[in-house]
Amino acid sequence: MSVDVFRSRALDGVAHGFLGRRGGVSTGITAGLDLGRRGQEPTPELIENRRRAIAGILPGAELLTVYQVHSADAVTVIAPYEDRLRPHADALVTDRPGLALGILTADCAPVLFADREAGVVGAAHAGWKGAIGGVTDATIVAMEALGARRERIAAAVGPCIARASYEVDDGFAQRFAAHDPANERFFAAGKPGHHQFDLEAYVVHRLAAAGLKRIEALGLDTYPDEERFFSFRRATHRGEPDYGRQISIIGL
Repeated sequence: MSVDVFRSRALDGVAHGFLGRRGGVSTGITAGLDLGRRGQEPTPELIENRRRAIAGILPGAELLTVYQVHSADAVTVIAPYEDRLRPHADALVTDRPGLALGILTADCAPVLFADREAGVVGAAHAGWKGAIGGVTDATIVAMEALGARRERIAAAVGPCIARASYEVDDGFAQRFAAHDPANERFFAAGKPGHHQFDLEAYVVHRLAAAGLKRIEALGLDTYPDEERFFSFRRATHRGEPDYGRQISIIGL
């Protein structure tokens, strides 16, 4: 089975893809194209899954990821580095051909960026902490340092947990309202003391507020679609001991 790749019209002309779980060699509860854990030593299955992921997006490229910590930090990549030297951050940018930037997710929002004219791309991992902290803003600033211009940057938000699947409590909603009262629009009423949070819409809002003109949200919910996506929350609700991570990649 070939890898499952979801692409964005907003990023046409740039090598990119949001990959699902199909087409990999992992087995068990994380069967499929599972791209691994923080600090995990490479296994034969992980190495093969990485090879298949790169081949599906930018054959021959060097895949680079970060040690994701739910921060608002973006790093600039100019050369390959070993996995053990991955920086602790949640976004990468580059203007170097042959480098593929990868972000792992399992409900959080993967965001891919490109300024075609400048030849600059970026990838960000936007969980709720990184999203409210400004990880997408930091990615745009890092791209501008390489010559990108935000009015030219296109961005796409890939598969993530959708509002219908993302129940949060009052404290969570209040944290967003304290940051900006207008954020209440991203919460729908749920059962008493709870709300349904629209992470995808919030990330799109942050991108638009930063001045981006071309933004696409793929509208794919990771939680209910077990055949196509891994989901941290689904695994947690089932009491499973582990969960897989899918990858989103962009490169020049």
